[in-house]
Amino acid sequence: MIEEVRKNNVERFAGFGALYDQNRPSAPQEVVDILTTYLRSHPQTVVDVGCGTGLSSFIWLNKAEHIIGFEPSDDMRDVALAKWDAMGKPSNLRFENKLSHELGLPSGSADIVTCSQSFHWMDPVSTLREFARVLRPGGIFAAYDCDWPPVFDWTLEERYKQLIAHADARVAQLAPQEQHAHKWNKDEHLQHIRESGLFSFAREIVFHHWELCDADRYANIAFSQGGIQTALKLGAEELHAEVAQFRELVSQLFAGESRNILFSYRMRLGIV
Repeated sequence: MIEEVRKNNVERFAGFGALYDQNRPSAPQEVVDILTTYLRSHPQTVVDVGCGTGLSSFIWLNKAEHIIGFEPSDDMRDVALAKWDAMGKPSNLRFENKLSHELGLPSGSADIVTCSQSFHWMDPVSTLREFARVLRPGGIFAAYDCDWPPVFDWTLEERYKQLIAHADARVAQLAPQEQHAHKWNKDEHLQHIRESGLFSFAREIVFHHWELCDADRYANIAFSQGGIQTALKLGAEELHAEVAQFRELVSQLFAGESRNILFSYRMRLGIV
């Protein structure tokens, strides 16, 4: 059963790597600042699991000696590799096709393991066991996620949530049960870390980051949500009209200008 879930979760992200990469927020500097503060030293090895297109991996380029991004989706990983190639193939960063419960790294070899917008797609029991194995004593695991939608206008945010809810409902209707992806509850991340018994310290940290955004990007942030993409792949053609209406509302509210929008983050971390 769990192998089928893993397969479905990986396949959910096929086909929209470029859209995702061009519109989702890069991991903010606060991630590096918080984790290096807790580590009390310059990290030698950072492992970014479920790294997608590398938005959460490249931030460590000048902050760690070695960075490994693990991403099982070929579509997402190909985007990360294309960016890596365009940057001149930095030798301290590599991307590999691995799942979270079998990283294939030596025990005690990592200072920091991160999951950016990804831990909820992983079986927490086997994943945390593997993360604790590869972390050195005093090493840190951190799962951090955005709150969706980003903060801008309450009427727009309400429409955003309605659009996502409709897409998720259509996926549930159209996909055979054996093809359903499974998300673990983000609100239970900290509980899973604590109850694993693998970490000596655990807590949640909340922080925020402002980014400049235009109407196209805000609309595409919603469009890059996996539920919408999956529903469209399954044939929910009526969603195109709903997405177009959402884009029109975004355009009206941005009024041809770029605006600052607020991304709220929740980081759940454990220290070995």
